Amino acid sequence: MTRSYDVVTFDCYGTLIDWVTGIREAFARAAAENGITINADDVIRLYSEIEPIVERDYRRYRDVLTETAGRVAHALGWRLDYERAMFLVASLPSWQPFADTNAALQRLQAAGIRLGILSNIDDDLLAATRRHFTVSFDLIITAQQVHSYKPGHAHFLAARERIGDAKWLHAAQSNFHDVIPANALGIPTAWINRRNEHALPGGTPTMELRNLKELADAIS
Repeated sequence: MTRSYDVVTFDCYGTLIDWVTGIREAFARAAAENGITINADDVIRLYSEIEPIVERDYRRYRDVLTETAGRVAHALGWRLDYERAMFLVASLPSWQPFADTNAALQRLQAAGIRLGILSNIDDDLLAATRRHFTVSFDLIITAQQVHSYKPGHAHFLAARERIGDAKWLHAAQSNFHDVIPANALGIPTAWINRRNEHALPGGTPTMELRNLKELADAIS
């Protein structure tokens, strides 16, 4: 049987790794240590609003995480100094894959599909996360390597240069960070719509799926 795609690249955090639970738990622990009560839904809403603003100018992702954590805490009425706000960086290596992640990756790899990650992350932080995966990746492109954050195009252009003419699909949970820029560059997209969101303008994907099992069912 002819494969639909030779290469599938993934966003990591939100697609392969459950960043929402990781961030909620990290904020809850840090707040409890300071005797603060916070609302987990407010944390995620504010984080989603603030992080893209902090990412507009490239800096290491550990600095993005720390500044974003501080701004979120401030918006919640919780004053943190910079060093204290580093709790989020410290928590990242413990963030876990979604229940469907490793089984789906194994199925795709077994079908002969090469796998990659295009992530808004530092190399060392991604290396810590990769210990949670049961497959290897043929292609890794980070924000640290390209000095840019998605939805900028640098990750995708670097991947295209390395992938060449192979049939390539990019799979991601974030419509904003991944589907829209990939669409703009003519790259087929699989929107892993884990949060049951509506597509943004320019964000209609090639295929829309609820999880990675559905992706593996569709293309492996």
